[in-house]
Amino acid sequence: MAISGQILKAINFAKLKGLKDIEIEFGPHRITAIMGCNGAGKTTVLHSIACIYQPPANSNKRDYRFPEFFIPTNHSIWNGSQFEVLQDFRNGQIVATDHRTTFKKAQDRWTPKYSSRVERYVTYIGLTTAVPQIEKESIKTKKLFNAPGIAYADPAHAARVMNLAGQVIGRTYTSISFLTASGKRYLGVQADGIDYSSLSMGAGEQRIFHILDEVLKAPNNGLILVDEIDALCYPDAFRRLLRILNDQAEAKRLQIIFTMQSTEFFDILYINFRHLLQTPARTLCFSETKPDAISRLTGVPQRPLEIFVEDFVAAAIVKKVAGQLMMSKYLAIESFGAAINCFSTVAGASLMRQDNYDNMLFVLDGDVHRTDAEKTTQLRKVLSGDNPETEQRRLDALSKITQFNLPVGVSPERYYHSIICQIDTAGLTAEQVEIVRVMQQIQQVPDNHQYFGDLYDRMDFSPAVGLSKLVDLLCLTAEWDVIVASIKRWLEAKAPQIMEQPPVRPVMAAPVPTNGTTLPSPAP
Repeated sequence: MAISGQILKAINFAKLKGLKDIEIEFGPHRITAIMGCNGAGKTTVLHSIACIYQPPANSNKRDYRFPEFFIPTNHSIWNGSQFEVLQDFRNGQIVATDHRTTFKKAQDRWTPKYSSRVERYVTYIGLTTAVPQIEKESIKTKKLFNAPGIAYADPAHAARVMNLAGQVIGRTYTSISFLTASGKRYLGVQADGIDYSSLSMGAGEQRIFHILDEVLKAPNNGLILVDEIDALCYPDAFRRLLRILNDQAEAKRLQIIFTMQSTEFFDILYINFRHLLQTPARTLCFSETKPDAISRLTGVPQRPLEIFVEDFVAAAIVKKVAGQLMMSKYLAIESFGAAINCFSTVAGASLMRQDNYDNMLFVLDGDVHRTDAEKTTQLRKVLSGDNPETEQRRLDALSKITQFNLPVGVSPERYYHSIICQIDTAGLTAEQVEIVRVMQQIQQVPDNHQYFGDLYDRMDFSPAVGLSKLVDLLCLTAEWDVIVASIKRWLEAKAPQIMEQPPVRPVMAAPVPTNGTTLPSPAP
């Protein structure tokens, strides 16, 4: 009885090349993208998966074996390599659920025996398909193609390949065939009345035809593996290709697993994105696309959180709170100036409905506009109108505004000065003790800003350095947690959606017998 219903659910690497102690899951969608920087192990994942199945009986399908991808050399004979796969499939009336197979290399051979592998139609499309046909030619002389070309064995299949390739590339193809010259076969097409072969194709066009041909001819429950699928394909065409691949995967219950580098497609909801990261201890796999993953791939810091404040003092305090939560690198801080400007700034963001509006917070110093009623009064001046939509917009804007928690009727600098002066200096560094003593000498200044400015002058600090040292002291006070409570709560609420958490490798479930029958694991 032929094996059917094959689904690769997970692969768990104990050790293989650079992969160590990592599990990758391939659900819930039928398409999985393996992401990661160079050397993360993406291609190794594809190579290992290609070898875990044997071709269906009585098929001419290529049989991928470990030595093809893991060639023994004097540098490595791959001894000690081991990984486990978790899969479902049906064998007649027997359904195997969470079936496990362990592959490993000991001494001179891989186990289990190739004949004991589960049958499945598998196609591996490597980077050689991204090399233009003309660059593979060793002898570049005049080619005399047969005329007419050799038709596809299945005309309907040929028509589908031609039609879908046209959709991806944005070109109308009117014929497709195989051309032969000097005993070699080439793809031949006609578009816009011009006949040409794969020798005249760009690498991207050539590869799109190849990928579509392989996907369309794959039977139900097949597995397609593609290395660097986005190579040579411009973004708009690549989106169209992905939509077609998903349609085919759903229609024929295919699994498609590929590696890619592009970072502009994370909005696609029908793809499982898996991000690999090498660490000294183990290889990590993140199943969500967080800012860190994008930063690793692009080299550009991602700061999805935006907090708007009044001045440099407030900015330094907010930065300190973020640092204490290990979230500083995700945060951009901007100043809106005087407190009254807060309301026009949040109103502008609300009216424009900026993409990042949900990740914005507006922080007042806490000495004015303290109550919701006072804030609402100011919001009515910049968001006028009494219709339900405007009222809801004001409520949303109000929810975005918070403040430092200060005593009533005292300016921020004066208050911060007073609590720093009360710090118990036991346990402080010598420099911190000196700063506290200097702050205690600063009294009755003509301008509240001088509580900090005088310190900078007396200690010969630049404002940036002096402010940093004062905030370091401020966070040691008993009042610190009260002052920054609302900002801390907001950041903590954002942390789960922003920060990567090292994945905990789950233990693969034991095989579950179905229909009262236990399906044995493949023989070693």
